[in-house]
Order: sequence, then C-alpha cells, then structure tokens
Amino acid sequence: MKVYPIFLNNLAGRRCIVIGCGHEGEHKVAGLLECDADVTLISEDATPTLQAWAADGTITWHARGYKAGDLKGAFLVIVAVTNPAATAPIWEEAQQEGVLINALDDVPHCTFVQGSVVRRGPLLIAISTSGCAPAFSVRVRQRLEAMFTTAHGTFVELLGRLRPSMASEYPNFDERKQRWYELVDSDVLSLIEQDDLEGARARVRAIAGNRVAQDFEVQTLSAA
Repeated sequence: MKVYPIFLNNLAGRRCIVIGCGHEGEHKVAGLLECDADVTLISEDATPTLQAWAADGTITWHARGYKAGDLKGAFLVIVAVTNPAATAPIWEEAQQEGVLINALDDVPHCTFVQGSVVRRGPLLIAISTSGCAPAFSVRVRQRLEAMFTTAHGTFVELLGRLRPSMASEYPNFDERKQRWYELVDSDVLSLIEQDDLEGARARVRAIAGNRVAQDFEVQTLSAA
C-alpha cells in the first residue's frame, strides 16, 4: 500500500463519528476532542470515560449500532472495531457521502490510515509502515518518545510565538530563513532542557535581536 502523508487541521466544529467503543474507541474519541471536533459516538455500550463525556455533553452518544444515514453531514468516520463484513456498508456510505473513513486493522475499508504518534505540545511526529507492520511502528514510537521530551514541545511552542516579530523584524525571506535556522541549530533547546530560560533568552537575543528577544521574554513570562 502506498500512502500520502498529511496532517488534518481545522477539525474544530466538524462532525466526526467514532463507531465502536472499548480502549480503541475511547482513544480515537480523545484524539478528536483534542482537535475540538464535534464528536458523535455510535456504539451499543461505552467505557466509563465515554459515558461521562456523553453525560456532560462533551460528545453525543447513540447507544446502538450503525444504521444507514449515520454519516450524513460527517467529515470523517473512524470504525474502532475490526469486522470487515460489518464495516462494508459503512464504507459504502462513506464513499457516497464523501466522508473520510478509517477502519481498525481493515486497510481495504480505509481512505486514510493513522500512524503511531508522538505528541509533545505542538510538536507532532507520526510514524507509518504503510500498513505493513503496525507493531514495528509502535516500537519506533516508543523510541522516539524517549528521544523527544516535553522540552522539545516547549521549544517549538516558543518558536511559534516568535513568528510575528520575526516576520516584522526580518521581512526579507532569505534573511529570516537564515535566522530561523540559526535559532533551531543553536543551544536554545539545550538551555530550555536545563531550565535556563534566562540563558535561552540571551541566545535568542544574540541571534535574532533585542526586539524578537523582548517578545520571547514577555510572552514566556506571561505564560509561566
């Protein structure tokens, strides 16, 4: 299977459906909620966590199996159980309605596959073996989880906060690009890992100038 790697965005408010519960269903629902999706669960039963989310209005729960018409107006559907025969009509409706579909361990009934994911704040690393060896992708994820820490997420978040001032201070793309790579290749990350924010600010100041460093200082302190 050949896959085209993408990251979906703008899921906020979009109708996304999860069919099936258990650990996998709960995991899929949680991931969609992190993206502020409008989540509907279709399952005869649900885990305690899913029941709690339904009770407080975080998700909509239809306590039954799938029926034709359930995908009307949906953006994507995830089938969190492995049952190709039962998934076939869901797949057919998804094709008719133009809905993205993923079915657990059932690649023929998928228009997209989900890789193993390492998430550190805004830093997101997804691993796929193109459906060949999911267990291996899990092992790769475990190695990357040990390699990338919360400091990496903080580093990426702080760099994101500098984007407006960097664009303003360095309107020339080539110069701005050079400054960005100097920041990324510097020891700012290492200083953050050592909880030396003053040192990190000083390094940003040396590379990007006082104006950018001032934004770094103000926004970092206000977030602390």
